[in-house]
Amino acid sequence: MNSPPVNPSHAPPAASWWSRHQLQIVPWLFLAPALAMFMVYVIAPIFESIVISFYEWDGLSPRTFIGLDNYRELMTDPDFHISLKNNVIWFFGFLLSIPMGLGLALLLNQKVFGIRLAKSLFFFPFVISQVVIGLVFSWFYDPTNGLLLHVMDLFGMDPIAVLSDETLVTYGIVVAGLYPQTAYCMILYLTGLNNLRPDLIEAARLEGAKGWTMLFKIVLPQLRPATFIAVVVTIIGSLRSFDMISIMTQGGPYGQSKVLAYYMYEKALSEYGYRMGYGSAIATVLFLLMLVYIIFILYRVYKQEQETE
Repeated sequence: MNSPPVNPSHAPPAASWWSRHQLQIVPWLFLAPALAMFMVYVIAPIFESIVISFYEWDGLSPRTFIGLDNYRELMTDPDFHISLKNNVIWFFGFLLSIPMGLGLALLLNQKVFGIRLAKSLFFFPFVISQVVIGLVFSWFYDPTNGLLLHVMDLFGMDPIAVLSDETLVTYGIVVAGLYPQTAYCMILYLTGLNNLRPDLIEAARLEGAKGWTMLFKIVLPQLRPATFIAVVVTIIGSLRSFDMISIMTQGGPYGQSKVLAYYMYEKALSEYGYRMGYGSAIATVLFLLMLVYIIFILYRVYKQEQETE
């Protein structure tokens, strides 16, 4: 038996193009302002800096194309070599903040009287300005009346002018930088410790695990996401070091505490330079160092997502 023909006037209306693609388009509409700002304020300046690095330019007069001359000069520039070496010191010195932050988090993750006050005191360096921390440590290292002087007098040791010593100055500034960075890592680990699975902890205790075995076999594997974020932020922070050096030494003594970020500023924007092209070449080298690490991090994230699927 044949069914009656359908009247076209009663057929359901065809879905509009917007209705069919709404779920795919709406997220991009929300992301569009952020992506536009990222392109304008991050991506475009990066490419502009790379282009300027091939020119001799003081920021005002017309540019003069010089090819790779700025990069050739970098290879023989002793100040660039010192800055690069100091960045390596910052890199390895800053990594100490991760185990130090973990140790503080384990210490403060206790349910005893007054622990909240103790946590607040350790949170303090994370919320204050890097400029303030730089000034405080400058007073701490003061060889005439600083706290370090009195501590060394207490042990019968001769005073040391840390910020005036060419061999110690970078290590002294790194110690100052570790102060807020350790607090940051501690906050990450405290958050991770609050999210540990209690069933795994109890099962491990029933099996007789305690002390270092509990830490390395049960606790640390669950803190892997916090450790990953701590490593990423710490390494990027070590490459971006600028504030402490500017406040505490301004690159001295005799340029021995410079890092790439400060040397770039000194060459391009300070009264000693206005060599925009040379400063952009230094910025490009610093960007390439960060790019290698960022690619490695993105690869790790991609591999982890593949493993969880």
